[in-house]
Order: sequence, then C-alpha cells, then structure tokens
Amino acid sequence: MHSVVLGTSGTSFQDVIDVARHGARVELSPEAVRALAGARAVVDALAAKPEPVYGVSTGFGALATRHISPELRAQLQRNIVRSHAAGMGPRVEREVVRALMFLRLKTVASGHTGVRPEVAQTMADVLNAGITPVVHEYGSLGCSGDLAPLSHCALTLMGEGDAEGPDGVVKPAGELLAAAGIDAVELREKEGLALLNGTDGMLGMLIMALADLENLYTSADITAALSLEALLGTEKVLEPELHAIRPHPGQGASAANMLAVLKGSGLTGHFQEEEAPRVQDAYSVRCAPQVAGAGRDTMAHARTVAERELASAVDNPVILADGQIRSNGNFHGAPVAYVLDFLAIAAADLGSIAERRTDRLLDKNRSHGLPPFLADDAGVDSGLMIAQYTQAALVSEMKRLAVPASADSIPSSAMQEDHVSMGWSAARKLRTAIGNLNRIIAVELYAATRGIELRRGLTPAPASQAAIDALRAAGVEGPGPDRFLAPDLEGADAFVREGKLVAAVEPVTGPLA
Repeated sequence: MHSVVLGTSGTSFQDVIDVARHGARVELSPEAVRALAGARAVVDALAAKPEPVYGVSTGFGALATRHISPELRAQLQRNIVRSHAAGMGPRVEREVVRALMFLRLKTVASGHTGVRPEVAQTMADVLNAGITPVVHEYGSLGCSGDLAPLSHCALTLMGEGDAEGPDGVVKPAGELLAAAGIDAVELREKEGLALLNGTDGMLGMLIMALADLENLYTSADITAALSLEALLGTEKVLEPELHAIRPHPGQGASAANMLAVLKGSGLTGHFQEEEAPRVQDAYSVRCAPQVAGAGRDTMAHARTVAERELASAVDNPVILADGQIRSNGNFHGAPVAYVLDFLAIAAADLGSIAERRTDRLLDKNRSHGLPPFLADDAGVDSGLMIAQYTQAALVSEMKRLAVPASADSIPSSAMQEDHVSMGWSAARKLRTAIGNLNRIIAVELYAATRGIELRRGLTPAPASQAAIDALRAAGVEGPGPDRFLAPDLEGADAFVREGKLVAAVEPVTGPLA
C-alpha cells in the first residue's frame, strides 16, 4: 500500500478510501510542516497577550466569556477533550474512525488551526500504527463538528481512554501508544479545540457511501436488465434517442448500461407474442433508467459537495494567511447533512423499484409464463416466496431511513449552539441504508437469474450469461427444489458488495458507467 502525503490543500477521495479501508500510511509534506509551524507561531503570540482570544485564552461555547490564565490553559485543553469524549452506544466501525482521524489531520495540516507540528505527527503515527480509538454511535449533533467522536480520537492522542490495537483487541490507549513507541501529547493553547471542531466524521462516511453507491447503482442497472430479460420485456425503451430528449445525465447513463447488458439477448422483444400481448412493460421495468438515473444525478451533486468539503479547512477559530485569528461558523454540517439525506432518499427509491421487479418475477399472473414464485414444483415448493418477504422488509426499513435527519435540530450548550445539522445521524442511517440496498439488489439478482434460466429454449444476452456463470461459480445455486435459502442469499449479497457482478459483465459490455 502506498503512502498518502498530506499537504496544505486537502486530499482526494481515493486517499480517504485508502487510509480508511486499506490501511495506507500517512505522511506530512514539508510544506504542511512549515504551515503548521507558522500558524503555531501566531497562536503563541496571541497567547502571550493579555487580551482574551476565543479558543486560545477563553472557555468554549457558552463558557467563552471567561478569560483563562496561562497556568490553567493546558488543563483547559485536557478538560475539553475529556469532557467532550461523552459518546454512548455501540462502537463505530474501524473504517469510519480512521476516516475521521485522517480528515481531521487533513485540516490540521492546512496550517489554519494552530496545532503544533509534533501533534500532527502523532496523529499520523497513531494511524500508521493501526491504533483505532473507540468511538461511540451517539454524541454528535453535527454542529461545532462531530464533537464527541473527535474527542474520543483526541483522548487517544493524550494516552487516555480505550482504543483498538492492530490485532483487533481493545486496550487502554496509553498501553497501545507505549507498545508502538508513540509518546502521548500534552495539548497546549487551542489544540484541544482544534482537534474536535470539524465535519470529519460525516464527510468520511459520505465519501465511503459514494464509493459504495457507485458499485450499487451500476449493479442495479445490471439486475434491472436481467429482470427485463426474465420478464420477456422490450429493450426499445432504452434506445439513446429517447433519453436524448430528456437529457438528465444519470438517466442516459443507466439506460446505456442496461442496453449494453441486453445486447444480443434472445429473450427481449417477445412482449407482443404472448396470448395477452403487452403494449408496454410495467413502470418498474420501463422506468428503471429514470429512477436509477435520478439517483445517479443526486450522487453527482453529493460528490460536488464532498469535494468542496474535502478542500476546506474546518475549524473555529481559524488562522488566516495574514495572521489574523477569526471566529466563524464553517463547522456547521448543513451542506454535508443535506446530501447524506438526499442519498438515503434516492437509495430507498432504488431499493423500492428493485423489489417491485422481483415481486413481478414471482407472480404467475404478471411474470408472463414463469412458474409461481419461480418454484420447482409450486405447492410442494415455495420457491423464492420468502426471499421477497425479506426484500420487502428491507425496503420498508429503507423508507424509514429516508426520513431526513437534517430536517431536525435540537438546541445545545445553553442555547449558544441553538441550530444544529444532525449530519452525523444522517451519515449513520445512510450506512445502514446502503447495506440494505445491497441486499435488495442481491435478491433481485437471485430471482432474475433464476427466471432467465427457467426460460428454457431462449438464449440470454452474452453479458447476462456471464453474470449467471460467475454467480453460479461463486457457489450461489440456480433453479431446483426448495433448499436452505439463506446461504444463497448471503452469497448473492457478497457477490454484489464485492463488485463481482460488475466485474463479471464488463469483459462483455466494456466499462459501464
């Protein structure tokens, strides 16, 4: 794994993924070290003055009116970390904590926070040692940043609290630092506040969500195409000239993906050859590109917001290039919170339309000749009846998860922080929604491939056959008498999540959007 070098101007999506998920090492560039030292000189000069400066020589939040004498300032910094490390509930996933730490270091390295170079280096050392602070589910309101989660990370830098070692065992942080040869830091003026005041948790989860959703939206285009084939639908609605007259980019991309998968199919176009010919396919089939495309365009907007936030230095107060230290409200999580909620809404709708296609495949009155529930011997066998129940339960939960967190606000800090973003909550529920969406797409894949294989005498598209062959090679079985179904569904879930569905068809179709 390569090293990620942090300068003063932000970082990339891929760097966040590499550090969070793949354990890439982190280094500070000489430029970043110079910027850190320069900003620290500003803080030291202000700390020496008798006038109170917020974050340097005052309390915080509603307690900002108290001037703190020099001999109490180190204690002040320790105390803000200890008192703000007040999270509760289950532990947050390791990749989320690593993204959180890395993105806070990214802002520290910008030279706008006043943190000393040695503190920044300790942050990098902790990441590189594979030490992961224990961060809890609840504690962030997404305003003044992700305070409690970031505080638990800062506590580890101080050698306090608990953390997970590289072996996955949770121990006191001080023991893990000592074992890695890392000295705990003694925080000075402004440093405690600077380590806590950012949107890093919600941003890290947004970036990882976008990476996961890119795979899922392409996978959903593939499963929609497979369902269309299994239902003997028409690919005519996917032709480029139809989507050119409604030029939403995502819609065009999804239609092109589906058309590429269906190229050469012997199952499409039979919709007018049946005893009850259809004029048009159902909405869940015909409008698949419009629904998935709208989600793709929502992702594009979310990516723009994430890129802007990734280029930002979020702290309060900040040190400007001219040496001024200025209070601000840039820590407010609204921009990130909104798009996290938008993505949850789009994901819920994508899951909903996929479930409708699955239900159609299983209903003998709407499946155009497929056996009831795709069963081997309907009545003796139940087929995929309950697989659809599971899918429906997941869709129902996704609809609840689509209720926006960012529409809520609850005042805190004695009404000083009287409007908050709830961005952390938006990110946490989006992660759950993405896991559910993966399972929903997996169930559609399982049903659609079985449906295609039951169309004996008709030849699927080469790309569809490639998907079926890869799925079967992964141990997910095809049509037959009833069997213990959960392992097959779990296998299909992993097949989609690991990108194997997309990888199976792209050698035939070429790169998909």
